[in-house]
Amino acid sequence: MAGAALRVAGQRLSQHSGESREAILIDPVLETAPRDANLIKELGLRLLYAVNTHCHADHITGSGLLRSLLPGCQSALETRASPGHTPGCVTFVLNDHSMAFTGDALLIRGCGRTDFQQGCAKTLYHSVHEKIFTLPGDCLIYPAHDYHGLTMSTVEEERTLNPRLTLSYVAVPANMRCGVQTLPS
Repeated sequence: MAGAALRVAGQRLSQHSGESREAILIDPVLETAPRDANLIKELGLRLLYAVNTHCHADHITGSGLLRSLLPGCQSALETRASPGHTPGCVTFVLNDHSMAFTGDALLIRGCGRTDFQQGCAKTLYHSVHEKIFTLPGDCLIYPAHDYHGLTMSTVEEERTLNPRLTLSYVAVPANMRCGVQTLPS
């Protein structure tokens, strides 16, 4: 998945940035860093950034190794705190707001789990609505994972079609009480 996403994002970044062939690698994995470095070279890209959206429980980051394999690679972009999946989750946004790399906070038609690593559904809901859904509707969204073969969406698509985030936050707590709730007056 990471290799395919790197190809797609790299091609889009190259188109976006003219002939510069600049790329970003989000949430690199230590074991695949040599493969990723070779793919970056093969595609003729220049890796500007290797960044992590949060401290992962499932792998060790490859950011440090990539910086040593690909001189000039750094860790910096517009960073928006988007906690909820974990307390330290962030979303990286290009300066012109044309692309956002959402890590595990916002997935395509879903969102990251909140049942471990100090996750919080309410915090995640507010993070996505206040930090990601406030971007322009045509902003391209690149999540860390997709389990259905998709690599990209847009803010507008997720605002309108994401089943986990289109309802108000009132729905889940109300459904935990079989729909019985005190309605605001």
